[in-house]
Order: sequence, then C-alpha cells, then structure tokens
Amino acid sequence: MARRIIIVALVFLLFGIAGFVIGRATAPSRPMDNLGVDTRHYDTEKAVFQQENTKQPNTRETRRSLITHVAAVASPAVVGINVKEVREYTVRDPFQNFFNDPFFDQFFGHQKRDQTYKEEVQGLGSGFIISADGYLLTNDHVVGNAKEITITMTNKQRYKARLVGSDHVSDVALLKIEGENFPYIQFGDSDDIMVGEDVVAFGNPFGLFDINDKPIVTNGIVSSTGMNLSGDEGRIYRDMIATNAQINKGNSGGPLVNMNSEVIGMNTLIFTAGYSQTYVGYGFAIPINRIKKVLEILKKDGKVERDFWTGISVQNVDERMVKPLGLQKTEGVIITDVQKNSPGDRAGLQPGDVIVEANGIPIVNEESIMEVIRDAKTGDTLKMTVMRDKKKINVSLKLEKQK
Repeated sequence: MARRIIIVALVFLLFGIAGFVIGRATAPSRPMDNLGVDTRHYDTEKAVFQQENTKQPNTRETRRSLITHVAAVASPAVVGINVKEVREYTVRDPFQNFFNDPFFDQFFGHQKRDQTYKEEVQGLGSGFIISADGYLLTNDHVVGNAKEITITMTNKQRYKARLVGSDHVSDVALLKIEGENFPYIQFGDSDDIMVGEDVVAFGNPFGLFDINDKPIVTNGIVSSTGMNLSGDEGRIYRDMIATNAQINKGNSGGPLVNMNSEVIGMNTLIFTAGYSQTYVGYGFAIPINRIKKVLEILKKDGKVERDFWTGISVQNVDERMVKPLGLQKTEGVIITDVQKNSPGDRAGLQPGDVIVEANGIPIVNEESIMEVIRDAKTGDTLKMTVMRDKKKINVSLKLEKQK
C-alpha cells in the first residue's frame, strides 16, 4: 500500500515539473532594459505588473551641450555693425580721347572732362566687445573708411562707436562705445590651437543680426592653421586659421570661439573658388595672438607706424643664377644695391647677397619679401638668412624710420 502511494506521488511530481518547464518555455518574456534589468513595477492596487518609462524627458536641460553653452556665454559680447561711408569715384568722358586734340582746343578750350562723384554707401559687419568699458574689435575693411558707425547689441541697445585706431595692413580696427559693465569675451591662445578641435563662429551675415538683435551662430572645426594668404590693396594675412564653420558676407570682424568660450580668431575671409561671393567650404580668421600685438599699438597711438626704410634693392633669382650662387633652386631674392648709411648698410648686407629667409618665413620671390617687410612696423628687427659665397649667414636688419 505504501509503495503504491509513493509511486502515485512520484507520478504527480513528474507531471508538475514537466508543466513548470513547458510554462517557462512558452511564457512571454519580461520587458528588460539594455542592461538586463527588469523595468516593470508591481501595482499593488491593481495587482498587475506595469512597464516603467525609461526614456529621458525632452527638456531644455537634457538638450544642452558644450556648443549651446559656448553660444550662451559668447553671444552677449557679439555685436552687429552698420556703417556709413563716403566713396569717391571718377567717371571718364567716353569722347575724351576723341576731343583731346589742339584743333578742338582752339575752339572749345582745353577742359578736364573726367567727373569725380561722391556717394554715401551703407556697409555692415560684425564685432566683439573685449572689455567692460566698451572697447571692441573688428576688421579694418569693415570700418576703416566709415563716416558713421552704429553698434547693435543683443539687448537691443544701439550705440554710436568711435574709431580709436585702424591698421590697413593687418586688417584690424579698434572701436570704443561709451558706457560701463558691458559683457565681453575672453582672449584665448591661438598658438595652442589644435587642428580638428571644435569652434563656433559668431556674426552678422547678410545683416541678419538686425532682424532679432542676435548673432548667427555656426559650428565647425579648425581645418588648418598657419595659412599665408594674399590680400587685396596691400593687406597681409599671415598664419590664418582655416575653419569649415560657415561664414558669409557680414561675418567679417566676428569672433571665432573655442570650447572654453574664448576668442581665438577674428573671422575675416571666405574661400569662394573664384565663382561665388558666398561661402563654399572654408573661412579664414586672423589669429587672436596676432591681433593682440596690433591692439595695444592702436589703443595707444591709433595707428601702426610703417614709415621705415631698408635701403636695399632686390630682384628675383633666375635659373642662370642658381649654380653660381650655390642655391638648390630658383628661390630667394638677390640684393642688387645697398645705399650707404642705410639700415641695410648698417646690417652688413652686400650686393650679391641672396635673402632666402626672413623672420622664419622662406623667401620665394620679391612678393614674399615685400609681404614680410610690409607686415613689420617701425623699430622691428628682421632676422634674415642670406647666402653669401655659397654659405648661409644670419643678418639682423633694423627697420629705422625714414628721415
């Protein structure tokens, strides 16, 4: 009897185990998060499991990033600039050459037929405040010829700005507005820039700042550094920062800012590939360390003195000179004349010397040496490397004021 009871009990136990295994295999899986944690909770009132919502709420705080932080910190110091300037232009008489003849002069007299006109034009650009007492930086090509300068801030306040000083060669201008406790942007170190690091460009492209009194913000990276570019009208752009942060007409003078909310450059040029007047891929900014050197001079003197002279004449090296001069290729400029008692003479330069480097910049031709010289200021010393008797020597040339 007891044996029969044990057998029946074992049968029921086996059926129970089999049912449990089959139930586990066919039951729907519990909801799990990606870490294998059960995200359900038990509702004691309804006696059911309910799924918890693990999705982050869509709030301003959850959408904040380093870029939005930089935009919030730097934007109040960015300004839109509107200028009025008077431009002169000359219109030539199309019949001037036809009537420029003594035969007609005896009847009509000799008259100057070119007409000069003055026209007031509007311009725009960007700028940024660099001190609480209202000093601002922008490009010389934005305000250098301005008759009237108006600054618009993000708090909708407008100020008439005074041009403290401007330098055509470096394309830097310093402005001043009256007041105190202005928001301003901190300087960074443009010598510490890394290619590939994130940057943010601020400005007033196409005058869009005026629509809502806020700068247009674009994000990109530092694409390259140390770019030497040729400028119009004698401007010198050296060690420029290339960025793919989008900038356009009107961005000139605005700040290029790193992820520490520090200005590392001034947006100045765009690459147009020769067929466009708008952004097609790259913009260029003047490094802030280069601007710092000009800033203090403009603040003190209003301009950068460049009334120096060298007393030397040069010409390009051609293929016939390469071997006799001990050169490897047709680069450098050969000195053809040195005036007596000139800075060049006092530096020990001689006719026949070939300048191959100046201030660490390779000299390729006359244009490259002129760019280095034009970029300097009165009192600077040029550290030059010259070839003399097929040997390299170092020469220091002080740029003295023209007497």
